[in-house]
Amino acid sequence: MSQTQDGLAEVRALTFDVFGTVVDWRSSVIREGETLGQTRGLSVDWAAFADAWRGGYAPAMNRVRRGELPWTRLDDLHRITLDRLLDEFGIGEALSEEDRQHLNHAWHRLDPWPDSVPGLQRLKSHFILATLSNGNVSLLVNMAKHALLPWDCVISAELAGHYKRDPEVYHKACDLLDLAPHQVMMVAAHQDDLQAAHREGLRTAFVKRPLEHGPDAIPDLTVDPVFDLVADDFHDLANQLLDP
Repeated sequence: MSQTQDGLAEVRALTFDVFGTVVDWRSSVIREGETLGQTRGLSVDWAAFADAWRGGYAPAMNRVRRGELPWTRLDDLHRITLDRLLDEFGIGEALSEEDRQHLNHAWHRLDPWPDSVPGLQRLKSHFILATLSNGNVSLLVNMAKHALLPWDCVISAELAGHYKRDPEVYHKACDLLDLAPHQVMMVAAHQDDLQAAHREGLRTAFVKRPLEHGPDAIPDLTVDPVFDLVADDFHDLANQLLDP
């Protein structure tokens, strides 16, 4: 399917959700926890820990939205949740401040899905590629270096002073790229992210990541008909967006 055939000829830039869409946060955090646990002699269900940590993500951002916290970058929200979980899992006293900082930066060292880097390289030949993530700038830059993600630029919710799914984040990306919303396509594995982008006039591509929450999870892969494209992975997305 060519972009002309699909009415997407004016799309100039692809902006990507990162956690879950580009990188496999769950397996990466589990790995980081297991490594730390081995060095510190800790017995922890790191899969449950990773799920609980990610589970604190939206509630922490909502505290910022409600004004309970001032603008707080994601690294610091992650640390608030981490400190609570270390106590809940009974390992808080076993970890030094250096250990806590290293573990909190596990989100800077997430590994990509196998198709992410080669798929992005294909798309980069025709489109501007940018993150559009709730991760703070330093997190996204460090992750890109670790995972060899070939972004043209890093755009973070931090630059808007709002978190997705607030409208300001999507408009900030368009403003920074000097493009109209219809010239930007949001790429994500999360339907609410794409629905929010669609409401602000961006084009949308849903990329399925059925293993984001692990092999035992039951993912919601239903498709909102407002999405412009639906792809199984980044190779499939490139096949649909690039002319044969």
